[in-house]
Amino acid sequence: MGESLLMRVAVVGHVEWIEFARVERLPVAGEIVHASDAWEEPGGGGAVAAVQLARLAGGCLFLTALGDDELGQRAKRELEELGVRVEASWRSVPQRRALVHVDSDGERTITVIGDRLGPHGDEALPWHELAEYDGVYFTAGDAGALRAARAARMLVASVRAKPMLAAAGVQLDVLVSSMKDEGERYSAGEIEPPPDLVVRTAGSAGGSLVAADGSTTEWAAAPLPGPPVDTYGAGDSFAAGLTFALAEGRTPAEALAFGARCGAACVTGRGPYEAQLR
Repeated sequence: MGESLLMRVAVVGHVEWIEFARVERLPVAGEIVHASDAWEEPGGGGAVAAVQLARLAGGCLFLTALGDDELGQRAKRELEELGVRVEASWRSVPQRRALVHVDSDGERTITVIGDRLGPHGDEALPWHELAEYDGVYFTAGDAGALRAARAARMLVASVRAKPMLAAAGVQLDVLVSSMKDEGERYSAGEIEPPPDLVVRTAGSAGGSLVAADGSTTEWAAAPLPGPPVDTYGAGDSFAAGLTFALAEGRTPAEALAFGARCGAACVTGRGPYEAQLR
């Protein structure tokens, strides 16, 4: 895929094959509920961010690892159809999957099946290209992959990769974490050296930005550009928009506002890609 981009942006991360089911409400123990709609497509934090970045920048390099099975091959094809340049390391394991229930309020509940697959820095992927990139968003990979990502001018990482971030000792420009999701929280001192900026999202309540000196800035969520449909992918679209805006040279406050617009747009579409900001 040729590249003639507004900026050069990339994602180093993971993919999940998602089976979506729209239900009136989540079932309680022992109950059967019927889905009013069901569909499948590639997702996961790395994939969703890569598609959002491709739509903002005109293209995105996605360095990932995929299961060498039908779902892994299908995920690569469909992401490429969405405008992403996918460079994958193939693993002899089943592709990681997830089941997503979307209720009548648009809230998503996720069950993940299989281990997260991230690329390794010693695998035959075009790591050398990242030194010429304006921004990279990191969601999964080993220490070698993270060090390669650090060669980019701007490095933003998801707290979902916290064990690797803590072990690798790489300086992050921005860490994206959550105030609400238990598995996506960050406390000062968990990663050394500390990230220059720590973003803590709070969904419709906006969030906060904490600088290395401890100063904190609050921001408000962007208004939805339409009725809420599906919150799946909103946080990953936010992170992609934040990465894009910072790589473009915007201030942190401007980048947060732009990322919030990306997250809000995503909520108004079916699945993560239908309504992403372009």
